[in-house]
Amino acid sequence: MTVLVTVRVDTSKNTGASLLVPVGISTPHQTPVSFDAKGGTWRLAGESATGQMAAVITPLGDGPVVLDYLFQNGGAQYPETMFVPRQTRFTRAADALVEDVRDLVANAADGNELIEKIVNAVAEKFTYGHPEIRFNDGLEEIPYLSCGLTEGSCVDINTYLIACLRAAGIDAGYVYGYFFPEEKNGSCDDGHCWVVTRHDGEVREWDIALHLKLGTREICCGLNPKPGHRIAVAHSMGLSFPAQGIVETKLLGEPAWVGGDGILGKAELGIRCEQDGEAAAA
Repeated sequence: MTVLVTVRVDTSKNTGASLLVPVGISTPHQTPVSFDAKGGTWRLAGESATGQMAAVITPLGDGPVVLDYLFQNGGAQYPETMFVPRQTRFTRAADALVEDVRDLVANAADGNELIEKIVNAVAEKFTYGHPEIRFNDGLEEIPYLSCGLTEGSCVDINTYLIACLRAAGIDAGYVYGYFFPEEKNGSCDDGHCWVVTRHDGEVREWDIALHLKLGTREICCGLNPKPGHRIAVAHSMGLSFPAQGIVETKLLGEPAWVGGDGILGKAELGIRCEQDGEAAAA
């Protein structure tokens, strides 16, 4: 079975910038088999630490840029570079956070219980939302959240979760893609992210944000606590694309405009997904 994801990028307000677009990654669930972009010329650019490739697209004319991702169901493992810790301001844990994690997991019976303790402790610290100011804005490390509830998006929650897991010595990776809720019949409004852990050869996936949106902080592993369908397009945080002057941008998930200062800007998107010609629901 194949899955086609189509992303339409509005270029009506573009002032000459290029788009930087992830081209998809392989996971145990899907393998990217083709990528194409219409409405512009494009070339590939490499990320310096993870080896990921992205398309740099120059729009032509006033129409939208249309991106087509074709995936085949089933695949290999998550990319190995996804699990490699790197010291960036989006992944570096503050000393107080490291101490808190060590205290939390001191009596864990095994690695799997350790992971579950961390995941559920992180869930207790957040409410789901999209704050104008994020808890780590302007900081060079991920701070310890000591008390109370912090509003955060899936990106914010998983930033904190990755820092905690790696502080405990757990292999963990950050994945970005699209989640298509069942009730939206193959469409979504923006990107989504989740976390993957690996311990003693066992890979498990975690989506705290969807659990919180469903009204529970009792988190279990698995991708779709809320029925739907998801596709992965990129991984990791603190990415650099030297040819575009981009140094340690937080992430690359959705298509983004490349500014002259190397800062990525939000693009207006329309996102659809079909499985073998039918809108994807599950």
